[in-house]
Amino acid sequence: MNAVRDPVADLRRAAFLLERAHESTYRVRAFRTAAAVLGRRDLDELAQLARTGELVRLRGVGEVTARCVTESLAGAVPEYLQRLEAVERPEPDPPAAALRTALLGDCHSHTDASDGGSPLREMAETARELGHSYLVVTDHSPRLTVANGLSPERLRAQLEQIAELNAELDGFRVLTGIEVDILDDGALDQDPALLDALDLVVASVHSKLRMPRAEMTERMLTAIANPLVDVLGHCTGRMVTGSRKRPESQFDAHAVFAACAEYDVAVEINSRPERLDPPTRLLRQAVAAGCSFTIDTDAHAPGQLDWLGNGCERAAACEVPPERILNTWTAEQLLDRTRG
Repeated sequence: MNAVRDPVADLRRAAFLLERAHESTYRVRAFRTAAAVLGRRDLDELAQLARTGELVRLRGVGEVTARCVTESLAGAVPEYLQRLEAVERPEPDPPAAALRTALLGDCHSHTDASDGGSPLREMAETARELGHSYLVVTDHSPRLTVANGLSPERLRAQLEQIAELNAELDGFRVLTGIEVDILDDGALDQDPALLDALDLVVASVHSKLRMPRAEMTERMLTAIANPLVDVLGHCTGRMVTGSRKRPESQFDAHAVFAACAEYDVAVEINSRPERLDPPTRLLRQAVAAGCSFTIDTDAHAPGQLDWLGNGCERAAACEVPPERILNTWTAEQLLDRTRG
C-alpha cells in the first residue's frame, strides 16, 4: 500500500506550476484556495471527508481539487499534477545556467498587499524553496490604485510583518522595498522618509507611457538623480505578448543610461514573459554605458518567482558582466550599496 502523500503540498505544487506557466488566474486560485482551506484540517479529517464525498461541499474546494486530494491520500501523485510536471522546460544555455546559479535573490516581487496573488509568507517560503537567500518585497505605491498601492500606513504595517517573519526564518531574509511610481514630474510617489527607511527602492513609470520623448526623458532623469532610488524598473514599459500589448515608451536612452551609471541606479532586466524589458538593443546599450543591473521576476505569484531564468538568458546573450548584477551579491553586500 502506498504511503499517504501530503495533499496540501500537492495542491501548492500544482498552483506553483500553473503560475510558472503563466496560466490563468482563476485556475491558479482554485488550487491556492483549496490548499488554504484544507491546510487547516488534519489528514484524518481529510480522509474522512474524502471517503464520504464531502470534500466538494467545502467552500473553496471544487471537483478537480477534491480529486487531487483523494489521489494524494491514496498515496498516488494526482493525475493533474503529473500532467503539469510532465511539461518540459527548455534547457538553458550554459552561460545562462551559470548566471542563474549565481543569483542569490530577487529584487522585485509583489504580495497580496498590493496586486499580487499570495501573502507575504507564501512568497518568502517559495523563494526559500527555490534556493534564494533573500527576497525583496516591492509592493506598489499609493497612486497606483488599480494595483491597490500601499499608503504610508499600510507600508509601515508591512514593514512590521516583514520584521516578524524574518525573526522566524532561518538562513533566509526578506528585504523591505517598494516599487514606487515615478510621477509625471519625476517625483516619487511615497513619503521620502519612509523610502529612506527601506532596504531597496525600485522606481518605475506606470502612467502616461506615451508622454513625448523629451518630457519622458526629463521625467526619468529626475527620478534617477533622486538618491532614494536604487533600481530603474522595466524602463520602456512595453508589453510584447497577451491582450495588453503596448509599444515602448520613448526616451533618450543614452542620457538615461548615462545617468543610471553616474548615480549608481541599477537597470532592471525584467523577467516577466510579457515584458522582457529592456529590449535587446537597449540592454546592450546599458551594458556599454557601464550600468549595473538587477535580474528580477516582478513576480505577482509564488510560481512566477521561478522566472529568473528568462532574465538570465537575455543577460547572458547581451554579455552582461555577472559582477555588475546586484543580485549575484549577498544581502549584506546589496545593503551596503543601497543603504550606504
